[in-house]
Amino acid sequence: MLEILYRDEHLIAINKPSGLLVHKSFYAGEADTYAIQELRNQIGQKVYPVHRLDRKTSGVLLFTLDKETLRTMSDQFASREVEKKYIAILRGWAKEEETIDYDLVNENEVKQNAITYYHRLQTSEIDLPFLKHQTSRYCLVEAIPETGRFHQLRKHFKHILHPILGCRKHGCNKQNKLWLQTFEINKMTLHAHQLIFNHPISNERITVNATIDDEFKRVGDILKFDLSAYS
Repeated sequence: MLEILYRDEHLIAINKPSGLLVHKSFYAGEADTYAIQELRNQIGQKVYPVHRLDRKTSGVLLFTLDKETLRTMSDQFASREVEKKYIAILRGWAKEEETIDYDLVNENEVKQNAITYYHRLQTSEIDLPFLKHQTSRYCLVEAIPETGRFHQLRKHFKHILHPILGCRKHGCNKQNKLWLQTFEINKMTLHAHQLIFNHPISNERITVNATIDDEFKRVGDILKFDLSAYS
């Protein structure tokens, strides 16, 4: 059963588990189940995804219950009126805050402007030798993407040389292998913890929060991060 975070006659939001595809996609490959069909079966009616999260990304995922609301909410996303907040664990200690303005090439080989703001929340240094270093450093950040490009956060954090822990395609495979061998963890530590938008009918400001899963908590415990605000 999917965790329902918000529901009314027009909208429904879930806490998407890591590993679940939103819908069929040529770029993401095949799967046995998809969030759209799981939610449809769970509530007994059609749902329409307003946006998407990567397969390995967990957190707030918003659907509408009719096509008219879908058009209204899609316009809000397109005009950047919706605020999306993520938390991520990065390799190394990133700057205290930064705006990453770095163009990305999409799946059709078209260059697009992409902007991400982040600020550092906590830092950690643990006794885990890596390459020439006797310890390993990590940080917890909150990231707010101003644009919604394909794999934007994963690509942007790789660009500033602080890849997301557990990310394969745009991460550090040596770090990922180290965590798998040492802690038996291969979790991608990227979570969409909050979505803020205006309700398409009442115009009320809506905030939807999603808690992290047990694997994210486990990584946080190893790094001694206080994740109580997201649990």
